[in-house]
Amino acid sequence: MSRIGKLPITIPSGVDVSIKGTTVVVKGKKGEMVQEIDPSITITIENGVITFVRETEAPKDRSKHGLYRALIQNMITGVSDGFKKEMEVIGVGFRATAVGQQLELALGFSHGIVFELPKEVKVTTLTEKGKAPVVTLESHDKQLLGAVAAKIRSMRKPEPYKGKGIRFLGEEIRRKAGKSAGKK
Repeated sequence: MSRIGKLPITIPSGVDVSIKGTTVVVKGKKGEMVQEIDPSITITIENGVITFVRETEAPKDRSKHGLYRALIQNMITGVSDGFKKEMEVIGVGFRATAVGQQLELALGFSHGIVFELPKEVKVTTLTEKGKAPVVTLESHDKQLLGAVAAKIRSMRKPEPYKGKGIRFLGEEIRRKAGKSAGKK
């Protein structure tokens, strides 16, 4: 048995989970999400607890067992509490401002970057004097939130010499010594 796949999921109050064939629909205060499930995995809901059972011990079924359990767990957490990612923009003259569903970034290029966010993702920016600007992304969809955060980070990845770029809050960047460290 998959250690993750065999764990049951308790449905919190305010969340409605329904199964129609191979489709799972999760509704909550933050939104609604739909996920297709492989027919080799059987899902049952009894007394507010979701359990997952696989039909065979074939490697392809074993790999999907934990996957679908994790996806449904993320959907339930997302529609009830939501997910949040914070990123900081580090560099002299680097700025970030949010205008509606657009994130405007000044990252040291000859032009500013305007990034259009999906409607499921909310963005806020915080700029304090003497500190790096912080971009906060919030959504009920964990997969979409991670993809958007990775796309924003890829616009200017943190470089190892000065540490300039966009990084997740609390992320440690491995720093390298410059060329002056080799001379003696």
